[in-house]
Order: sequence, then C-alpha cells, then structure tokens
Amino acid sequence: MATRVVVVADTHVPKRAKVLPREVLEAIERADVVVHAGDWVDVETLDLLEGLSRKLVGVWGNNDGPALRERLPEVAHEVIDGVRMAVIHETGAATGRERRMDALFRPDPADSSAAQLLVFGHSHIPWDTVTPNGLRLLNPGSPTDRRRQPFRTYLTAVADAGALRDVTLHELS
Repeated sequence: MATRVVVVADTHVPKRAKVLPREVLEAIERADVVVHAGDWVDVETLDLLEGLSRKLVGVWGNNDGPALRERLPEVAHEVIDGVRMAVIHETGAATGRERRMDALFRPDPADSSAAQLLVFGHSHIPWDTVTPNGLRLLNPGSPTDRRRQPFRTYLTAVADAGALRDVTLHELS
C-alpha cells in the first residue's frame, strides 16, 4: 500500500508567518506521514502538526529552543513503506554536500540498512539530488519564508514498497 508523504522545514512560526498556509495544512491532513526538518520555532506548531498528522517525523533546528529540543531528536531515522529515511536540519554548505552526506548516512551502498533518503532543511532552498552512493537528498524549502527563492515551497511524495516516487515541489504564491 502506498504512503502519502508531506515534507516541510523551516516553518519559523510565528517569526516568518503567523500561521502555516492553508494549502500546507490541507496537505498535512491528507497525508499518511508528515516529515518536518526543523526550525519550527514555536511549540504550538509542533502541537498543531502532531494533532493534524496521522504520523509525524520531526527534528529540531538551529532556531529551536529547549522546549522543542526536549521533544524532538537532532536526527531522526524512520522506515516509511520500505523507504529508509533519515531527517536532519542542517547539512552544511552546498559544496561537497553529497560527499559529506554519503559519509554520514550511506557510507556503503551495499549495506541494506543504510538510508536511501535524507530530508534536510536550514537553507530554505529546495534541493533534490542523488549522491554517488545513491542517497537521495531532499530539501522542501520553506512554506513561510522564501528568502531569495521565487516562491515559498513544500514537498509531497509517495513511498511505495521501498521506492520514493511522485516527488513534487509545490510553490506557494
């Protein structure tokens, strides 16, 4: 059975927006799993997503204080419909990212327990690449703070029998 996934990061509520966009909240309500790659900023957003989500996988980010760090890990590992996923907020500079993340999350591509997917945030820049060792890197951007990007964004995908498909970047006006 396929699993519908929503991926968000860098929500920064209430600093960058007072609330999450309605489109994002509706996508979360339809999803089977919600992944949040950190920088929630307020506990209320975590509480909201926990209440709306069937399953929530989240981590804390550099802008998240003690209350969020008490409830969330720095790195999360989850298997979603056979897709082995890791979630972290920050991966460092874009230059060399694939090599660094291979070393941390997929050092041996023959290892059947190694991550297939790494979700990260921090930059507010959407990202979708595959490392030399086959680790897919996804950053959903931010649904509230586009920074230098043309749009605010989030991702949806489908996990199905060990494969991630239908990865879609949604642009918010």
